[in-house]
Amino acid sequence: MNTLPIPSPGIYVLRNARLHASLTVGIDGSADADGFVNADIAVEGSRIISIAPHRLGTPPAPDAIELNGRIVLPCFVDCHTHLDKGHIWPRNSNPDGSFAGALRATHADRTERWSAKDVSRRMDFALRTAFAHGTSAIRTHLDSAAPQDAISWPVFENIREHWRGRIDLQAACLVGIEETRDQVWFAGLARRVAEAKGILGAVTYMVPDLEALLDRMFALAIKHDLDLDFHADETDAIDAISLRKIAEAALRHRFEGKVLVGHCCSLARQPDGDVLDTLDKVARAELAVVSLPMCNLYLQDRRNDQTTPRWRGVTLLHEMDARGIPVAVASDNTRDPFYAYGDLDMLEVYRTATRILHLDHPVGDWPRTVAQTPAEVMRLDDVGVLQRGGSADLVVFKGRNWTELLSRPEADRIVIRDGKPIDTSLPDYAELDDLMGA
Repeated sequence: MNTLPIPSPGIYVLRNARLHASLTVGIDGSADADGFVNADIAVEGSRIISIAPHRLGTPPAPDAIELNGRIVLPCFVDCHTHLDKGHIWPRNSNPDGSFAGALRATHADRTERWSAKDVSRRMDFALRTAFAHGTSAIRTHLDSAAPQDAISWPVFENIREHWRGRIDLQAACLVGIEETRDQVWFAGLARRVAEAKGILGAVTYMVPDLEALLDRMFALAIKHDLDLDFHADETDAIDAISLRKIAEAALRHRFEGKVLVGHCCSLARQPDGDVLDTLDKVARAELAVVSLPMCNLYLQDRRNDQTTPRWRGVTLLHEMDARGIPVAVASDNTRDPFYAYGDLDMLEVYRTATRILHLDHPVGDWPRTVAQTPAEVMRLDDVGVLQRGGSADLVVFKGRNWTELLSRPEADRIVIRDGKPIDTSLPDYAELDDLMGA
């Protein structure tokens, strides 16, 4: 494990670190073209006690740890994951890489295998991985169609308690919007979600009664004081406009809670006039949007006729950001039928998003998409940002600029939690071997 000579207990200073202005509160140094400021970070115990511009030629304090311009970022926030699905690929893979293939394979695995023990062990494995990579907060979706709801929600609550103080863990229920037609059952699920202090969620499709079903969801969210989280328009179908329908429902209900909408892939395929109408409504409704670049690059426009995909599958983050719509990127699925790869590493997510979505030239405040913005959507204070008085939860990288940081895996990064370096050894896949057999 790569380490820093951090004393315990005591005050220490990370000297000559490169901090990004978009993720640092109160830094008054001048930022370079990519938004970095050279600074000294003083830590006492579990808190940051000062962040000051680094002064060239100033002799180092006795408690200083020289970083020589290495990038330091706050710990990551991953606001859209599926921990309950994670790592089932070895026992139930996607036969053709298609969305339909993912649905079928996951349904078969869930029906056959998702006991409390199975879900708990895979979730804990995933969280240990994310923790080692430097993530401090995660929202997961939980497949909640009966009877899985009775299994996965108690597991989640136990896992959340076990991980308290290391990863802030949230859960949103996940059902197909058509399942909400069963009013009695769905009202019961909403109560269960409220009891677990979760988020009400669904996957929207362009069903004929979509508006009525959305009204039911918003009404239940208002009744139970719940935030909402949707999967929407994860398709190339131009007529998939459920993002717009969600925004219209939020406006109809004058909804005051947080609404996060994931994917929104079809928006990139629609005529400009329709796009502008949708984005204006999304902005007025104060929705937030998360793009899942790795999973959607894998699933969308996959062709089984041996031709090359021609579409990236990401939504219009630049246009959303220009309208003040909060935007994030996240991991989504990990080693399951929806995405065969991934490791809940938000640096990998940001690296991939930068290349696919062109989050550079200029970099601007795009780093917020993996830290402060999702933290705000998740109602987490003092998370995803570096500030005086804030938690000393940060990641020290070898890279000194974006091209260095985003060109290598940075497997030797140093993760500091509550002011102390953690063990960043990753769990071995072999731990799950006994869950993968027949």
